[in-house]
Formats: sequence, structure tokens, C-alpha cells
Amino acid sequence: MMLHLFRRTPRDTSIASLYGTIVAQARARAFYQAYRVPDTVNGRLEMIMLHAFLVLQRLQGEAVGLRRLGQQLFDRFCHDMDDSLREMGVGDLAVPRRMRAIGGAFYGRQAAYGAALAEPDDGPLAAVLKRNVFAGGADAAAAARLAAYMRAAQRSLAAQSSDDFTRARVAFPDPEKVVVGAERKMQ
Repeated sequence: MMLHLFRRTPRDTSIASLYGTIVAQARARAFYQAYRVPDTVNGRLEMIMLHAFLVLQRLQGEAVGLRRLGQQLFDRFCHDMDDSLREMGVGDLAVPRRMRAIGGAFYGRQAAYGAALAEPDDGPLAAVLKRNVFAGGADAAAAARLAAYMRAAQRSLAAQSSDDFTRARVAFPDPEKVVVGAERKMQ
């Protein structure tokens, strides 16, 4: 009688698949080699948050059903972060405090990335990325390249249909093929 509470629904599978796509893209080797994102727990968390932000931003302007999908995606992110903290050995009493910090970081980045992406040039976005993703330690070229990637990903996600999101058929651009400002003008 209560077993229906434990069955996976097609929506659960879709959320898991969509979140899996975000994590897989965030783990792309190019970010840690060519883009020089720190290959650390924090660097990988930053890349997951960056990609989750891009998808959530795309879903934000959609109908209620897709905005609900965005909320479920964010819930899946929080569940994954909770599980990851526990796997890393963070004690039960410290997990809620750490989760509040991760949530605060996510919302802070959401505001900062949204404002920077609203600017016409990549300078403000590169500055935000340098501060957050690279913890202030990147050179300007690495931050500019990641800013160009974010713009390309934003355009790519905007071009995908609502159905692509509900069916978890979302695709991000290949980070190795993204070109930066001056390089774009030369092509």
C-alpha cells in the first residue's frame, strides 16, 4: 500500500539524468586543464554550481511546469551536496552548517553571474569568475575564456526547446571549441 511512495517516477529519472548531465559537463577535463580551473573539491563544486546556474537561469522564464523542474533540479543538487559532505566524512552535526554555506554560496553566485551576464561585455563576468571559480588566483586569460564559455553555454541552452529539458536531453557546448573575444573576431 505504501510502496508507491518509494517508486521512481519518470520525473525522478528525468531530474537525475538532467543533473547527471550538469555534473558530467562540470567534470569535463578541459575545464581543469585548458581553462585551469583548480582541480580541487572547491573547484569542482564551483563548476557544478556554474552549470546548475546556467540551466536554472534558462528554466526561470518558462511556464510553471519547467520552473518546477528547476526547483526539483536545485533540490537534487542540495541532496547531492549533502551526500558528498557525508561521504567526505563531515559529521552529522556539521552537515547542516556546511549546507547553509553551500546554499549561500550558490545564491550569491546566482546573483553575481546573473548580473554579470546581463552586461554587454565579458569583463564583469570574467571578474566574478576570477573571484569565485579561481579564488582570485587565475590570470585574466583563464577567467576570460571561462566567461566566453558561459556566454556560449547560455546561448546554447536558450536555443534548446522546453521539451529538451523535460526529457533531459540538454547539451552544453564543447569547452575545447569555445573561442574568446579577439579570437572570435578573427574567424
